[in-house]
Amino acid sequence: MGKFVITKRKNGEFQFNLKAGNGQVILASEGYKTKASCENGISSVSNNAADLDKYERNTSKNGKAYFNLKASNGQIIGTSEMYESEAARDKGIESVKNNAPDATIEDETI
Repeated sequence: MGKFVITKRKNGEFQFNLKAGNGQVILASEGYKTKASCENGISSVSNNAADLDKYERNTSKNGKAYFNLKASNGQIIGTSEMYESEAARDKGIESVKNNAPDATIEDETI
């Protein structure tokens, strides 16, 4: 089962990573000024993960495939790692779809 891990950056911002059952990070958030905002981001990922239309598939300048998960308002709520192929990226999307809805939350800031 997946889990969201909340951490604090050096600049004081909060962020979360969604990890698959094997511990691999499959989605990373932006920085949030408050923990409450970070928790809202986690809720948004959980609510939007099952909707394939919310995934924006991209290719970076160096040719690596990645994706963004967007909220209903179009805001990016999470970004994947860089993948070697589009097929690997699509497996990453499936992993987020499968792990996010029931993921537990682990707060490493307390």
